[in-house]
Amino acid sequence: CDHPLHQGIHSCTLNASLFILLMCYGHTVPLSDGGKAFCIIYSVIGIPFTLLFLTAVVQRIIVYVTRRPVLYFHIRWGFSKQIVAIIHAMVLGFVTVSCFFLIPAAIFSVLEDDWNFLESFYFCFISLSTIGLGDYVPGEGFSNSRSNFTVIFHFGYLLMGLIAMLVVLETFCELHELKKFRKLFYVKKDKEEDQVHIMEHDQLSFSSISDQAASMKDDQKANEPFVNSQSPTSNDSSLNN
Repeated sequence: CDHPLHQGIHSCTLNASLFILLMCYGHTVPLSDGGKAFCIIYSVIGIPFTLLFLTAVVQRIIVYVTRRPVLYFHIRWGFSKQIVAIIHAMVLGFVTVSCFFLIPAAIFSVLEDDWNFLESFYFCFISLSTIGLGDYVPGEGFSNSRSNFTVIFHFGYLLMGLIAMLVVLETFCELHELKKFRKLFYVKKDKEEDQVHIMEHDQLSFSSISDQAASMKDDQKANEPFVNSQSPTSNDSSLNN
């Protein structure tokens, strides 16, 4: 793992952690064939497991962060569930932006000598949106000990930030209005064709039932005993006698 400015274990560690988080700044790249092959294998194995991990964590967190609070206010206070869900989503989005964009941007603007608040906020947005352009990388001018701490802090921030972003997106996706909007893109079946298929199926089933009933009647007639009917002349003679 080679860096255009210096070589160090903290740069390679940061790059390895960014691979599985679906982002890479491009400031550290493998140059040898073995390094490129290892990068491919590592990404193919690490990225699916990271996605499964994030999905499982988000599905567990959203129960306690979104669904239960909305249901509590709906049942306990009698508020409309849709209104409570909208207010909750907006509050959760504001808290997430404050905790993972505004506050970290202020921290990075203090830690990085060459960054102002806008550049720090830009770095936070580019990182958590998994774009990772690589024009801003934290901890490049620090010593080895401080760089190692920066790598750990950076990885934890990105992991927690991605989870928070996915929780917010899932919360907004569960809103009733967005569900109605998503239904516009669903594939709709033609009702006339469905009715025609249903009618044809009903006709086939009705004809098969009628055929079975007719065959059962024929079998009953065949099994009935034969009865000789008396002629009218014999009946008249018996009456005369």
